Amino acid sequence: MNDIYCIAKTDAGLSQDEIRVALLQSLSGRKLNKVLILPPDFTRFHSNAGFITNVYYHALTDAGVQVDILPALGTHVPVSEEQWNKMFGDIPYERMLVHNWRTDVVKIGQIPADFVSEITEGLWTEPVAAEVNRRVMDESYDLIISPGQVVPHEVIGMANHAKNLFVGVGGSEMINSSHMIGAVYGMERMMGKDFTPVRRIFDYGLEHFLKDRPILFALTVTTAPGGVIHTHGLFIGEGRSCLTEAVKLAQQKNIDFVPHGLKKCVVYLDPSEFKSTWLGNKAVYRTRMAMADGGELIVLAPGVERFGEDNQVDKLIRKYGYRGRLNTLEQFKKPENQDLRDNMGAAAHLIHGSSDGRFTITYAVKDITKEEIEGVGFAAADYDEMARKYDPQKLAYGFNTVDGEEVYFIPNPALGLWINRERFEKEN
Repeated sequence: MNDIYCIAKTDAGLSQDEIRVALLQSLSGRKLNKVLILPPDFTRFHSNAGFITNVYYHALTDAGVQVDILPALGTHVPVSEEQWNKMFGDIPYERMLVHNWRTDVVKIGQIPADFVSEITEGLWTEPVAAEVNRRVMDESYDLIISPGQVVPHEVIGMANHAKNLFVGVGGSEMINSSHMIGAVYGMERMMGKDFTPVRRIFDYGLEHFLKDRPILFALTVTTAPGGVIHTHGLFIGEGRSCLTEAVKLAQQKNIDFVPHGLKKCVVYLDPSEFKSTWLGNKAVYRTRMAMADGGELIVLAPGVERFGEDNQVDKLIRKYGYRGRLNTLEQFKKPENQDLRDNMGAAAHLIHGSSDGRFTITYAVKDITKEEIEGVGFAAADYDEMARKYDPQKLAYGFNTVDGEEVYFIPNPALGLWINRERFEKEN
């Protein structure tokens, strides 16, 4: 099947009817008995993948097709029933399958060491195992639908497409290796770009190990001003070109250039979406290219109640902390720190979540103590006090003046990437 492109021509984005027509067109002419859908979890609520999944589900079940839904959790916790209902509408919660990234996967191949070394400029010289959830390889499925959002991402450059398979429903070896490769190569060399080393690893895996699987991608480019989802583009296809075109639009819609380095930036984390610093550190990833040296990033995080998404990773974050790239790599190399080497994804996360001493990161939370926050390398502040001064209900997106001070406010860091135009133009 040729790729189908359906691109909004206005900033208002595609209507639900326009989206529905494109989705139904992508099913036309297919003889289907059993379908697997791999939507993102609630952390990608604003992807509009919930609506897309709902349309596909009803169209298929109405035609007598069995539909299984396996959210692409990666290392995240399972979707709660409340989150499910909010994101996927009237699809029964019982239709959800839960992906276990440590135990529920099969190895389908290996990315050769010489290829990995070449694309990383010799920074990583080991092969990478390609693993996916066993259901992806189940031949009883006539079609596998992978909906999701293309948006700047700290590990791969631009999220989604094959990443949804090799990380979203992937296994520990691929997740750990890809995240560490991204961290070693340097996130600021990759964020917002296509054809990064990690993307090329996923492209290789898709081309060589999943080429015979019937995978259909439904990729969105969205923004959410005021919390209202605007789907500016929908790119449906079985090949690579749907991603290539989506990246071009996401670079226009999801990268914001600020005129100068930000001395003070305040980021709000919606408590329904962000429960851990593992997720909440998008506030760090997505703003670090905009922050001025010596600046302060204040993260208003009323729902953050833990560091890791599971107990094992939480312990590692508490043990090693967000203490910079060089410190983490030094700890990673020590023979006695086998626990960190066994969890390269966590090691990469620690690198991504630090400012490398270039600016201060202040977390304002309710349910983690000041001592615990400071123990992992962040500065700590009282949430209520910070929210009174920097009220997320009153601040406008972008530049504000608070007590005579310039403050840049971001209501949701998951929807974009912010870059200092002065530095970007000087370095490029």
